Amino acid sequence: MVKYRASAMDRTFSALSDPTRRSILSRLKDEPGLSVSELARPLSLKLPGIMKHLDVLSTAGLITRTKTGRTVAISLSVEPMQEAMEWLNQYERFWTASLDRLVAFVEKDGGE
Repeated sequence: MVKYRASAMDRTFSALSDPTRRSILSRLKDEPGLSVSELARPLSLKLPGIMKHLDVLSTAGLITRTKTGRTVAISLSVEPMQEAMEWLNQYERFWTASLDRLVAFVEKDGGE
């Protein structure tokens, strides 16, 4: 059996598939450098739960952790999301072109 190794993009999409992790990233976009406890507070998660989510985000490269004394500050890292957006944009162009052809077809047949 061939063992599959997840790519960086696989890890990004996997991390983004969870609503709690998306919520964390959204907060970090607006409030960079939050501590772990600040991130956990509105999510009603205990420390082990938030740490598991942060580990997934860190493995995907979506966050960075900076320790100052006893406080760990979490910041957003956008590079993996930029790579995912570039990949998605290929398909956006495909669907836009397909929809443009559909509109032209409907307008042509609807005008006769």
